[in-house]
Amino acid sequence: MTSQLIDLLRRRESIIADHAWRDRDAADHLEALKGVSEEISAWTQQHRTEVDAQMRHYLANASYQKALLHLESLPTDG
Repeated sequence: MTSQLIDLLRRRESIIADHAWRDRDAADHLEALKGVSEEISAWTQQHRTEVDAQMRHYLANASYQKALLHLESLPTDG
């Protein structure tokens, strides 16, 4: 479940970090950023009762970098 959120958060980071894309086509870059942000919001709505209070706080405040760091610090199964 959280792997999908991790993927979305990493994709958002990747889009933000792509300065060449932003400089080349700012409108398309912004649309991509909006799109992934909407996907994160949709994921949050669907799974809000399945994540811990700290994660809900990060997602509610759009603290996506903190949310990603929080998820990456959790122990993994296996």
